[in-house]
Parts: sequence; structure tokens; C-alpha cells
Amino acid sequence: MRTRFTPSLFLIGILGFYSGLPLALTASTLTAWLADAKIERAAIGLFAAVGMPYALKFLWAPMMDGLQIPILKRLGRRRSWLLLTQLLLTIAILAMGSFNPATSVGATAIAALLVATFSATQDIVIDAYRVERLTPEEQGLGAAYATFGYRIGMLISGAGALALADLFGWQLTYWAMAALVALSMVLTLFAKEPEVVGQTPPKNMSEFIAHAVVAPLRDFMTRPNWLALLLFVIIYKLGDALIGAMFNPFLLDLGFTKMQIAEIVKLYGVAAALAGTFLGGWLVVRIGAVRTILLGGILHSAANLLLIPLCASGANAMFLAICIALINITGGIGLAAFIAYLAALCKRTYTATQYALLSALSAVGRTFLSTPSGWLATTFGWPIFFMICCALTLPGLALLWWIERRQRRLH
Repeated sequence: MRTRFTPSLFLIGILGFYSGLPLALTASTLTAWLADAKIERAAIGLFAAVGMPYALKFLWAPMMDGLQIPILKRLGRRRSWLLLTQLLLTIAILAMGSFNPATSVGATAIAALLVATFSATQDIVIDAYRVERLTPEEQGLGAAYATFGYRIGMLISGAGALALADLFGWQLTYWAMAALVALSMVLTLFAKEPEVVGQTPPKNMSEFIAHAVVAPLRDFMTRPNWLALLLFVIIYKLGDALIGAMFNPFLLDLGFTKMQIAEIVKLYGVAAALAGTFLGGWLVVRIGAVRTILLGGILHSAANLLLIPLCASGANAMFLAICIALINITGGIGLAAFIAYLAALCKRTYTATQYALLSALSAVGRTFLSTPSGWLATTFGWPIFFMICCALTLPGLALLWWIERRQRRLH
């Protein structure tokens, strides 16, 4: 494998940054803003549904593969779609920052939904661009650069946004994030369009549906246990999704300040997650993706149980730092293995559409299934809430173990 630094890999890292940047703006950072605006917990939990486009992006992913934007055709298929989504994403974040959730909660929700929609679309294009721009030998290293950039992007819109909000307020913070996204359009204009690979553009709608929509789905459905595979992808991160939806409100409820959350949870947490991701990658090579997922899932569930004694300790910064380090390291192990597992499920001919389908389904837990998080926390209290979330990790791990055993018997 090539390991030297190249401009292409640097570009992939920057695109990874812009892929990760919008996510926290409609997730953890948004929940902190809502909690700051004194929105009820149950309502905050419902805001997890604004991430719905990440779970549905496979529905329009074939458009990015099979259709071109006439007015931007000269830029090429990938860059034209990327430029359009970046423009719309900038406008949506500006709009989101213009509302006050305390007085315009509905408008805030609509703006957040638009941000998530354009962000999910950008992810589709960036994933396809990465696969087409890099050589097969560079794909593994490209994934590492993309993940690193993605984490830094989430750090900026997570820790960076919380710190800015403490100093300048939420409106200016979101406007600053929009300005940062706007810079990505300059990068897109100067980036190199990858060579067109795979099928030629369809001549009509029926040809588009047959080759860009039906064929990738039909290919996936020919695999053994394909329904069980899809169910695993959906429920694997369910417990994490419930915790993630309420994590910032939980810390604010304990008495932590936004600056403490930015420093401990976001800054140190990202460093721990990156370390866990590299450790997970090493374990995938040594013992395989499935075993690493099972090991990481068990360790991560155990680490999340540390949040129960944190409830009793109150705003204990040292204990929080220990919890975050262990939670993010074990979470990074599972994430690296999960990404490797999803990639192995995709046929190279249909990588863009099949990967969009699988990654979208993995977001279902974070969106649809995590909406009762606020109700659960309010009804049962924080300690039982965390016990429920950790228990919800086990069905996904058990399903993966069953799938692996079935596949071994078939071979």
C-alpha cells in the first residue's frame, strides 16, 4: 500500500472535514442550544428526528451517480453536485442561526432539517468522489485521512461551536459555521474532477431506474441473510444514539458549563476517539472486522455504564474526563470495525449506492429510533436511562454473532 503523502490524500482529508462539520450543528450542538433556551427534555429528544435525511439519503443517492446538473455541467458530475450542495448548505446554516429556539422552535426545526438534508447529500457526493479519485491502493489510507478530517470537522462544530457560543452567542456561532462551509466552494472549484467510471449516463428515466436504482438493490438482495444484515446495521448503534441525543442536556443538568463540555467532551473526546479508531483498525487486521465489532461493542457498553456513578458525583471534571476517554476509545474501536464491515458488504460496481444505503440505515437509530430519549430520561431518571441504553447494545451484537455463524456454515 502506498503510504506517502499526496495532494489527493490531502484533498480527501479536507473533504472529510467538510463532511463532518455540519453533523454536530443538527445534533449535539443543537441539543445544547435547545437546553440553553430552556426547551423541555422531551422536545429536545424529538429534535433527533431532524437527522432523518441521513437515514433516507439512499433514496436520492442514485441521482448523484446517474444525473448531471445542466447549468453546472462544465464542472463535471461530482464537482457540480458538490458545489450545489455546499451552496445550499451554507444558506441553510445561515437561516438556522437566524432563529431563536425559545420563540421559533418550529422554524429552527425546519432549518435544521434542511441543513441535515444538504449535509447528507454532500456526504453521498464526497464518498463517491473519494472512491473515484483515489487508486485502489490508496483507498485504505484515504479512508484514514477522511476519518481524521471528519473528526476535526465535528470538533470544530462541537467544541468550537460551544466555545464560540459562550463568548458570542448562538446566532454568531452558526453564522461563523456557515462562513466556514462557504469556503468549501472555493476548494471544489479548484479540485480535479475524477475520471468518469462505471456506467455511462442514462439516456432516459427507465434506463436510469434500471441501472442506477434497481441493479444495486437486486445485487444486495441476492446475498445470504441480507435482511438480517440490514437489521444489524440499523440497531447496532441504537443505545449510543439514545445517549448521544441527551448527552449534552445530561451534562448541563449536572452543572457542567458549556466551556467544560467543549474542553472535556469535545476536545479530549475527539483525541480519544481517534486513538480508538486507529486501535480498531489494527484489531481489524489482526482478528477481523466481526470480532472487533463484538469486542468493541461489549467494551463500549461497559464504558457507558460509568455514566451512572457520574450522576451521583455531579459536575466532577476529572471523573467526566475518565468516562469520556474510555467511552470514546471503545467507541472508536467499534466504529473503525463497523466502517470496514460496511465496505466489505458493498460490491465495487455499485459502491456509491450500496454504501449510501448501508450508511443511511446506520443513521436510523440516531434519528427515528432515538426520538424517545428525552421521554425515557424524564420518566426513569438518568441512571436507569443509561442502563436501558447499554442493554440495547446487546441485541445488535447477538444478531451479528448469529449472522457470522450462519455464514460460516454456508461456506
